[in-house]
Amino acid sequence: MKRLSALTFGLSGAIVVVDQLTKALVRAYVPLHSSRTIVPGLLDLTHVQNSGAAFGILNAAEFPYKAAVIAVIATAALVSIGVFAAGLSPHQRLARIGLALILGGAAGNLVDRVTAGYVVDFVDVYWRHYHFWAFNVADSAITVGVIGMMLDMLGVGNHRTVPEL
Repeated sequence: MKRLSALTFGLSGAIVVVDQLTKALVRAYVPLHSSRTIVPGLLDLTHVQNSGAAFGILNAAEFPYKAAVIAVIATAALVSIGVFAAGLSPHQRLARIGLALILGGAAGNLVDRVTAGYVVDFVDVYWRHYHFWAFNVADSAITVGVIGMMLDMLGVGNHRTVPEL
């Protein structure tokens, strides 16, 4: 198995730092369930706590050790992503960047789950009365990372020359 590169660790670490910093700012300056309008009619900062999984799945469900169960599942996913990333070849730069973003995002949200039992979400995108799920920097990094992985799978960025016949 190949080692993870400094790019992977550096980018993942930067995502965790920015994610935790923005969440700390939201906790400090936006009271829970309050909003601050950024772009009227489109974007607010809204402080919410997601005790469930992605997109609020299981947010309303209550069961014993819920936070621990979700944290264990998130940790297993994080380890699996790391193992997969370590197996990528050096020329798969787009995939490596995508996985670094996914790792950083997963780690950022895992910090919240382990320390607080929930994830702080705060980006509220909406149009009239239609609201997308609130999300955070970690969720954004995961989304962009998945898009990067999909582009890699489609061959974007692989500029191979076609042999002449």
